[in-house]
Amino acid sequence: MKIHKISAEHLSIERIGEIVYGGYKIELSDDAHKRIVDCRKYLDRKIAESTTPIYGVTTGFGSLCNVSIGSDYLAQLQINLMMSHACGTGDRVPNDIVKIMLLLKIQSLSYGFSGCQLDTVNRLIDFFNNEIYPVVYMQGSLGASGDLVPLAHLSLPLVGLGEVEHKGMVMSGAEVLQKFDWQPIKLASKEGLALLNGTQNMGAFAVWALLQSIRLSDWADKIAAMSLDAYYGLTAPFTDAVHQVRPHKGQIVTAARMRELLEGSQIIEKPKTYVQDPYSFRCIPQVHGTVKDTIEYVRSVVDVEVNSATDNPTVCPDEDIIISAGNFHGEPIAMPMDFLAIAMCELANISERRIYKLVSGTRGLPSFLVANPGVNSGFMIPQYTAASIVSLNKSLATPSSVDSIPSSQGQEDHVSMGANAAIKLYKVVLNTERVLAIELFNAAQALDFRRPLRSSEIIETIHNNYRKVVPFIVDDEVMYPHIAHSIDFLRK
Repeated sequence: MKIHKISAEHLSIERIGEIVYGGYKIELSDDAHKRIVDCRKYLDRKIAESTTPIYGVTTGFGSLCNVSIGSDYLAQLQINLMMSHACGTGDRVPNDIVKIMLLLKIQSLSYGFSGCQLDTVNRLIDFFNNEIYPVVYMQGSLGASGDLVPLAHLSLPLVGLGEVEHKGMVMSGAEVLQKFDWQPIKLASKEGLALLNGTQNMGAFAVWALLQSIRLSDWADKIAAMSLDAYYGLTAPFTDAVHQVRPHKGQIVTAARMRELLEGSQIIEKPKTYVQDPYSFRCIPQVHGTVKDTIEYVRSVVDVEVNSATDNPTVCPDEDIIISAGNFHGEPIAMPMDFLAIAMCELANISERRIYKLVSGTRGLPSFLVANPGVNSGFMIPQYTAASIVSLNKSLATPSSVDSIPSSQGQEDHVSMGANAAIKLYKVVLNTERVLAIELFNAAQALDFRRPLRSSEIIETIHNNYRKVVPFIVDDEVMYPHIAHSIDFLRK
């Protein structure tokens, strides 16, 4: 059994992917165990000793921060918070993103700045290890007081409320506790706030999107290389000297990658009579490279976020302070998620332009990539599909983080809309995958028209593997299954 110990050690984006998708179980390290226990003891002592209100602990929430709560109602206050804030709607958050959300919430609480009970954190670990996925809805978070609504849904099953999915079945929180013979968690003061405040919903979407974007950026280079070779493209624009005089890191890396992918191609070595390719081929280093640089920037920001405590108030036992501040505000990752959506939108945009060139009946390729166009429409309509998706992406790439709508009677008067940025990024990433899959569908078809010439060993290996799941199209046939299989190919 593979075990990951939750600790204060740095948790990378790639490591999160390994844990979530690699079948890992998690458990608290001794240090994390001690931090959680020590923080809770400190908070209990401060509540007993304090003569001044502590926000969300001995007061109401939001604009009700000036309403004092009697000691007899502190636990009920936390349950009421969870119930009243579970106002999600829309599509469900996919289980793999919920699993990332659980991991990030556990990680954040483990630092010992949140005041959670050890039992509460361990129950979240139980959910993770037993593949119990709380039912969370995509819409409802403003991304400012953290992800209040989605995290309320994530937390309800701890007390026997809400719903979960386990082994493909949706059941109530009470039913899953009964199934595992667990007692509902009895929330202590501040715990509801610790669970609901924080950026783990936005963070989970951001981590998922980064993992997918890294994969798709890699595929985009491979598919573009196949398209360029099938289009009888030129490799001169990938010459290293060109990029050293404009030395953006991603641009240099992409140019080198294209040279590597096409090395040894018989098609590339064939003499050409023209001196330029369209921008969608010639400017692959500049566009794909910028996407790489954007991914790295967003990764650097999200990396900090997932290794942070983001609930409120922040409990700092070593400094003997409990401070109500704003670490739950999603702005630090809202803007980068919008930026990543723009980058992925452009990756799909340039891909669709290469698709268009491949079906345009130029450079010796048949119109719409079929031997008998006219009777056959061939690959005419997959380009329409790609164009439709790219157009939708352009709408989705409009930043969410530039908007703010005040809430809580004006107490929460500026919000990040980071959760909306996350939802749109999620859609853009899936759309970009679909467009790249359609480009691969076209590029493989076009490459077959260049026989007996061969592309590079790398490209031919990709082509041969692809042909095991998607055939060469001779005459018109139903195309949507081939697009679906192309998407699956990119995932496997």
